[in-house]
Parts: sequence; C-alpha cells; structure tokens
Amino acid sequence: MDLIDQLKALSSKVAKQSDLIKTEEATKNAFIMPFINALGYNVFDPTEVTPELTADVGTKKGEKVDYAILKDGKPIMLFECKCCKVDLDKEEMSQLYRYFNVTDARFGILTNGVIYRFYTDLEEPNKMDSKPFLEFNILDDIKDSLVEDLKRFTKTFFSLDETLTAASELKYTKEIKRLLAEQLTNPSDDFVKFFASKVYAGKLTQVVRQQFTDLTKKALHQFINDRINERLKSALAEENAPTQSSPTTAQPVATEETKEAGGKGKIVTTQEEMEGYHLVKSILRQVIEPSRVIMRDTVNYCGILLDENNRKPICRLHFNNPNKKYLGLFDVEKKEEKVPIGEINEIYQYAERLIATVNNYEKAKKVENTE
Repeated sequence: MDLIDQLKALSSKVAKQSDLIKTEEATKNAFIMPFINALGYNVFDPTEVTPELTADVGTKKGEKVDYAILKDGKPIMLFECKCCKVDLDKEEMSQLYRYFNVTDARFGILTNGVIYRFYTDLEEPNKMDSKPFLEFNILDDIKDSLVEDLKRFTKTFFSLDETLTAASELKYTKEIKRLLAEQLTNPSDDFVKFFASKVYAGKLTQVVRQQFTDLTKKALHQFINDRINERLKSALAEENAPTQSSPTTAQPVATEETKEAGGKGKIVTTQEEMEGYHLVKSILRQVIEPSRVIMRDTVNYCGILLDENNRKPICRLHFNNPNKKYLGLFDVEKKEEKVPIGEINEIYQYAERLIATVNNYEKAKKVENTE
C-alpha cells in the first residue's frame, strides 16, 4: 500500500481502538509501531529501529529513548511516546530535549499515537526548538500535502539536508499562515496602517484607523471569496468543456480513475501537467518517436509512460500541491525517486536521467527479441 493508504488505515484503527487503549505500552504497540512501519522502517530490525535506546545525560544514567530510527548505525529520528489518553500540551518535553542534545539525531517526534509533533534545531544548532515544525492529528482528514511532507521521513526518501530544508520551510510557512489567520479576524495596527497608507492620503486619526480596520477585514474576506469562486468557475468550465477528438488536436492522454476513501476521485489534467508532458516529449524526441510517449493522469499524480505500458514508467509529475512540485524519476529497478522542482522548466535538468530510463527499456526490449 502507498503511504496515504497506510495512514488512512491507521487513522481508522485509532478511531476504533483508542477507547480500549489504557497504557503507554499498549499505545506503542497498537498505534506508534504501525506508524513507524508505514514510514518504511522495520520495527523488528534493531539495525533500523532500536527501542529503549540508552541516552545517558550528564549525571542521569540509563535514560532511554522510546524508539530511535537508525541510518548507517546512527540515530536520525527519536520518538518520545505517551499514552493516547495523555494531553501533549500538558506534557513536559525535557526528556526529548535531553535525548536530542546527546545523540546524532536531528529530528525528535513527540506523540501519543494520535497527535504527532516533529521537532528539529532550526533556531540553535544541537538544541531542539520549543515549537514543532510539523504537527498533525491522525484522526483528521489525511491530506495529500501532509503525505508529501511525511514522505521525506520515509526510509526510501530520507535525506538529511533536504528534510532539514523542508522543515525550515514548514516551520516558517506555518507561522506566516497563523499570522495571516490572526489578521483576518483581528487586523493589527501595523497591518491596517500598511494598507491605509497605500490608498489614503489623509491623516490616520483614531476614527480613520477604526474605519480602515473594518475595511481591511472586509476586503481580505472578499478577496479570498473571489479567488475561491474563480477557482470553482475555472474547474467547472474545464469539466464542462467539449472534448476535441480530431487527429490534429487530440492529445494522447489516458486517464485512470483511482478509488479513494469516500468514493471515486475526479481527475483534472492541469495546464502545468500538459506543459510538463510536452517538455518530457521534447527531451525524448532525440532517442524515440514522440508518439510513443503517453500521458496517463490519475488522482494522485500524472504519469508519463513509454508505449502506454504501465510497466514502462518514464516519470511522474506530482503537481497537485501548488506550493510543492515533484518530478518522479525511476531507476533500473523501477523504484521512484521524487525530486523537488520549483518550475516546470527545471525538468530539463533531469534530461539525461529521462533518456537513460527510456534507453534501459529499449535495451531490455532488444534482449527479449533476440532470445
């Protein structure tokens, strides 16, 4: 199962069993170990997951980390676990702080099996931040954006530098979003002054300031509603647009419905996906006929295949999240590696890998034909 499917299954399990779980140990076994397993780590292999890792701190001897995720024999993530009945807001994090300081791990996770809080050391080196850069409740709706963030912590995709960069982005975008939410409901004086100074030339008296406070709130809400309505109209227009099927205009696009929780997902092929598809075709034109490069769109990603063969994936375009785009590349064993890209044209940077993927399929085809 994909990560999103495993998380949804775990969410259902937590919802059904949380009332039956009374202890920390039961929480670990029922909820937290399956989560670690979903990230791709074998909880029964001590070279990957070490329970009760000893972390001596000064005069405190024999303190143990609940779980340590290892890579090349060194801890990369620490899990401090609590019972699912525990309110994490009332818990001291001193243990996790101490563990973090005396191990090589750069990520600490505090969890009660329901809520997960991810920490690192963005503010001071080797000192765990007081605020998490990522937090989620397993019982909430599992969104694609959360899955993409968690994939960075999986065994397959974990890269210390890339994950730290992503953690920094998550931490500060989270804070900015929080500030924006505050301004929507209660604009600060500085926020109101900024907009008032751009549109009002008179003196900003107390009466005028109050007037612009109300106007700023109203304008922000109207702006957001207008943008939402525009997106809805655009989506409806795409859905209702007549399809062209003439040989000169038809696009070689196959769609594939994938079932998600709650029913069938609606597939919409975006302009960015079309641009990415044509760019890949342009790159591969030098080694194969462009007509052999086929796009197959799905709910979770846009796949590009050789000869419309699911066993010959060339790449995948993960463009569903407007803030984070990834290009999925395949090695000789057809294992996908997702690399972040800022804009569509950055696909050109991976031209050699795309060509190598196609060449591997062509070589395998020749071997089959000679046997």
